Amino acid sequence: MFFVLSKILWALVNPGNLILLFLFLGAGLLWTRWRRLGRWLVGFSAVAFLVLAVVPLGTWAFGVLENRFPPLVQLPGKVDGIIVAGGIVDPVTSKDRGQLSINGAVERVYEMAVLSRRYPKARLVFSGGSGSLLYQELKEAKAVVPLLRQLGVDEARVIFEDQSRNTAENAVYSY
Repeated sequence: MFFVLSKILWALVNPGNLILLFLFLGAGLLWTRWRRLGRWLVGFSAVAFLVLAVVPLGTWAFGVLENRFPPLVQLPGKVDGIIVAGGIVDPVTSKDRGQLSINGAVERVYEMAVLSRRYPKARLVFSGGSGSLLYQELKEAKAVVPLLRQLGVDEARVIFEDQSRNTAENAVYSY
């Protein structure tokens, strides 16, 4: 239930969707007695879209978060397990196009391949189900197998967790 509510709530409060809603509401108000409010909403929406298109707000915000934790310089001598969270493959687009569709988080899988060679006794886990409301049958853990093969990772070494739908469930089901 929480998963479904979170998807619906995000669709409603996503900044791009909110601005679009303000734009349509403002445009509709232009032909009513509230045309002044309509002009204000249309102007606000235009400026907000311009700011979002030109200013790299997302890059700045993610940069602050990602730079909080610098990469390890000295790797440990022994590693018992390597867990990779999903968010790498788009199973729906991959199925539609008949080829693997990956995104900017692919460095996770590349690092998994490198670490799996460095630590041959480590257990490997790839955690990724489907974060989609409509396509729960298309699991990322199944879609990533060809990429792991191409990178030389023995899929027999990997535990594929395919029930999770978000990061919290990645942790719970991987455990």
